[in-house]
Amino acid sequence: MHVVALISGGKDSTYNMIECVRHGHEIVALANLHPKKDIDELDSYMYQSVGHEIIDLFAKAMELPLYRAEIKGDAQTTNKEYNQPVHGDEVEDLYELLSQIKEKHTIEAVSVGAIFSEYQNNRVANVCQRLNLQVLAYIWQRDQQELLNEMIDSNIEAILIKTAALGLQPKEHLGKTLVEIRPILFKLAEKYGINVCGEGGEFETLTLDCSLFKHQRIILDQVKIIITSSDSIAPVGYLKIEKAHLEPKQSSCMIYS
Repeated sequence: MHVVALISGGKDSTYNMIECVRHGHEIVALANLHPKKDIDELDSYMYQSVGHEIIDLFAKAMELPLYRAEIKGDAQTTNKEYNQPVHGDEVEDLYELLSQIKEKHTIEAVSVGAIFSEYQNNRVANVCQRLNLQVLAYIWQRDQQELLNEMIDSNIEAILIKTAALGLQPKEHLGKTLVEIRPILFKLAEKYGINVCGEGGEFETLTLDCSLFKHQRIILDQVKIIITSSDSIAPVGYLKIEKAHLEPKQSSCMIYS
């Protein structure tokens, strides 16, 4: 099937795309919803927005058209089910974006990187049903430790771009790769019961390279650590990307300020 992939730039949407291709589907376009101008991160029930500054580089690395729209709505209803359109809800921003893409491309399905969020899954399913599109969610309800291992084995190079969990320290763990953070996450899961794929909001990631990137990878030239909560138990922080570019696939470094 011809597929449009919902992307945040994170590991989950990336790995679900890899699975779509492995199952014989063709990704023909990418879709992303971003916060309003001058807002680095939006507290959304539906969408990861941290790292949105370099989504255009993500699309260029995949050599695919990218369609983006601003998140204008918010969570008008927080019920698990979403059975009918709700005016002003952020779900309707997704409906409008996919509607526009469907007018320009022959698409039959949508790639979705949800793992356990029924809230998110039900809303995407509602939008796809209204547009007569199939949902492709290959990582849905997978065992998270097994899934994280698979992501690493597939050579996804992703880093932590946000932390918000007991045991994760922004200044220590932001920028760590999945390989580097895996043993820490497994220990925290055993000690505190966190979700090792971040499905409980413990962390968010940014993919810098993967098998779907044709010839180039993303280089973060300069990032800044932003602390949004200095809570002594579970501080919250994220990386603000100040400068990035694409270059032929090879090792790189980051400069923190």
